[in-house]
Amino acid sequence: MISQLGRYEILEELGQGAMGVVYKARDPLIDRIVAIKTINLGLALDEKEEYEGRFYQEAKAAGRLSHPNIVTIYDVGKSGDVAYIAMEFLQGRELRDVLNDHGLLPVDQVLDIAYQVAQGLAYAHEHEIVHRDVKPSNIMVVRDGLVKVTDFGIARMASSAVHTQTGMVLGSPKYMSPEQVMGKAIDQRSDIFSLGVMLYEMLTGQAPFTGENVNAIMYQTLNSVPVSPSMLNRGVPEMVNFIVAKALAKKLEDRYQHAKEFAVDLRACRDAMPRTGQQVDVSKPPPGGERKLPDVVAITGRRHVTEEDELKPVTTTGVSLVFDSSAATMRLAALTATSEDVDELSRTLKVPRQNADEVRPPAQAVRGTPAAPSVAARPSVRPAPPQPTVPHRRNLPLLLIALLVLLVIVAILVR
Repeated sequence: MISQLGRYEILEELGQGAMGVVYKARDPLIDRIVAIKTINLGLALDEKEEYEGRFYQEAKAAGRLSHPNIVTIYDVGKSGDVAYIAMEFLQGRELRDVLNDHGLLPVDQVLDIAYQVAQGLAYAHEHEIVHRDVKPSNIMVVRDGLVKVTDFGIARMASSAVHTQTGMVLGSPKYMSPEQVMGKAIDQRSDIFSLGVMLYEMLTGQAPFTGENVNAIMYQTLNSVPVSPSMLNRGVPEMVNFIVAKALAKKLEDRYQHAKEFAVDLRACRDAMPRTGQQVDVSKPPPGGERKLPDVVAITGRRHVTEEDELKPVTTTGVSLVFDSSAATMRLAALTATSEDVDELSRTLKVPRQNADEVRPPAQAVRGTPAAPSVAARPSVRPAPPQPTVPHRRNLPLLLIALLVLLVIVAILVR
């Protein structure tokens, strides 16, 4: 482990971040403990420029923000092939670890966490900064229940000089918005969708969109409507179902337009709920440090999720792989989306582009008359063997009369 970065004295390694190692350090100028986030720039020239540009973009974006629910950035620098950001050292835990260790939290506490995240995002959005990667591992819960949003590493600012490549998907698949999946230009409403996904997971213990792989998750995000949270957790009020549904709306115009509106509804719903007094201190591990199975297992049969699990295959039921695939997503887009959207999705999923005429079934010759199946499509079924003819019951009386007449004629002839 390194011992010095610029003027900062490295005390210990805290963990691996999305872009590099995170250290606990001391600023000797003012004797303050800070967190140092680093990125190794010992890469190829083109990669180095991209990563370094995005790294300084994070510092520039987050450094402009001063809000109780956003981590504070103090300084940025470079030492050899290592660039670093000095930021507020938080005494707390990632929300991801909290959910893993404590299971289902009280609903009013979940609403309070989501409310604070929405407040932080609303402030960032007012400064024209979109986070783009809202997820539990980027949320810290510190003392007294204070929540802070961290890692604006892929934030997009209107004035940013670092532009993401067209069609490039940034973010974590399970928390991405439909427009992010499609590779479209995004705004603050994408963060609102991601927070909605996170809120759903906190309320139920499971993500609303899952699949066998990344493409399957994208397909679910674009097409699936998850069940109401109250169906998985009976403690969820009906009003919360409406809030989650509005945050997870596929169409932008149906979604919350501003995070502040989202925050207002979350707070109103939380204040209307009776206080249970069962608030869990999530800023530190459970007593003894044991990792407790979440209570949601009793409701959904699913275990807790780790950060690594977000990219692992998750078994789904009821959807054939014929439909739950990138090819199926492309077929749906060809029938419903614009030509530009289809082009973007083709680049994002790296599958051949399809036209609507290629996907739509052949037109029928006469309206209302089904077209004859082709030879390839016609099922190969052997004809049923002929069945013996059985007289219908209505003809039996006539047959009996005819038989009697025939017997009488024979008897007369015999005489």
